[in-house]
Amino acid sequence: MARSTVPRVDAGEPEPSPGWVPTWALGRAVLLTGLLLIAAVLLGRVDLIVLAAPIALGTAYALHRRPTGLPQVWIAGGDDHLVEGGEVVGTVTVGNPDRVDYDVTVVRARVSPWLRIERASIAGAAIATAPGPGAPAVADRPFVTSLATATAVDLELAGRALRWGRHPVGPAGARVAAAQGLLVSRAVITEPVRTRVYPKTEPFEAVEAMPRAAGLVGAHHSRRPGEGGELAGVRVFAPGDRLRRIDWRVSLRARQLHVAATLSDRDAEVVVLLDVLAEAGRSGGVDGAASVLDTTVRAAAAIAEHYLHRGDRVSLLEYGPSARRLRPATGRRQYLTVLEWLLDVRPEHSPHEPYDQVFGPQLLAADALVVVLTPLLDERSAQMLARLARSGRFVVAVDTLPADLPVPKDRGWAEVAYRLWRLDRDTMIGQLREHGVPVVGWAGAGSLDQVLRDVARLATAPRVGAR
Repeated sequence: MARSTVPRVDAGEPEPSPGWVPTWALGRAVLLTGLLLIAAVLLGRVDLIVLAAPIALGTAYALHRRPTGLPQVWIAGGDDHLVEGGEVVGTVTVGNPDRVDYDVTVVRARVSPWLRIERASIAGAAIATAPGPGAPAVADRPFVTSLATATAVDLELAGRALRWGRHPVGPAGARVAAAQGLLVSRAVITEPVRTRVYPKTEPFEAVEAMPRAAGLVGAHHSRRPGEGGELAGVRVFAPGDRLRRIDWRVSLRARQLHVAATLSDRDAEVVVLLDVLAEAGRSGGVDGAASVLDTTVRAAAAIAEHYLHRGDRVSLLEYGPSARRLRPATGRRQYLTVLEWLLDVRPEHSPHEPYDQVFGPQLLAADALVVVLTPLLDERSAQMLARLARSGRFVVAVDTLPADLPVPKDRGWAEVAYRLWRLDRDTMIGQLREHGVPVVGWAGAGSLDQVLRDVARLATAPRVGAR
């Protein structure tokens, strides 16, 4: 709805409002009328009074119905389930609660640069369109319209969401002119509203089995007999077996009741650990280059969606000074909670070691698979991975550093230092693999298949204990 009614102020004697100030037009009208009257008195010219009379009468008539209240401004967001690359819609509404019309209404709104506004319209008619991708945002310009008494006008902004996060639409402000342009209101500014843009889920699918199932129900097959869908063999009927498990073909041949034995289905706990100690690269949005934080958040959303769809329990942790944590759970509600939790991920630099703060006592289950999303830009991240591996955890490190990270081209030793840093980082990754920590770069679907296959093989291998 482009126009609607708003409550009108009480009628009565107009009271001057402190929010309204005279314009230069009112000052010129009063000055010109005063000069003509003074000249008429001093010179005895009646014709000057005749010239001043229309100006004085027009000014008095315009000020007779002067406004008493200020305009009202609201901001409304659009879709609550907006994903990167989707269309974002916002509405800035300006209302006139006064009993006089507003001659001119100027509306302006600020919008996050990650919400690219491409079209603006009032009453269904487009009034601004972005000419090209390199042009400034449409929302940066002022919009002018008229506003009748007791009505409201909607400025509809439409565009595209370029990056995940909580992006502000607003603040928005409006100034109006009334009384034939003789009075102008002060700027009325409203607070911004936050638009939630969820990360775009990158394609991911891990077909390999989990290292060890730990729950009571789920989609993974354990080695423990029980109720499930995986056939473990056929055995002789025993007291307590269910009749529906009887294998009648084998029973008729053996002339003794036999039942089909199955392996129990168990769920697993997946802990997605986000390393937020360092950030690298420059984000170009959903269509541009991805920074470390972009890759981390999108990969976390994809991994969580995959394992939650399989019925596993998923929890999230931040490796940083804040040590935020999302408790493990299953189902679609947990997936929506994960997306909401990821919107608040920020890089946090800290001179202190956050290991003891992040990994409290009994925080990680012994059988949980820990997927660490890290750019390996901080030595503390490598030390954390090594400590987790030494504690007997099933750890998989996912390298989130962009492969196309630009090489410095400055003068001096910048390029040589960059190559030395790359060599040192490769050496650190090799040392982690020697400690039993698999490191794999994030590449979407199948990124973790080979690693999970190796981890599952190690988990099922016999362990030699000291006697």
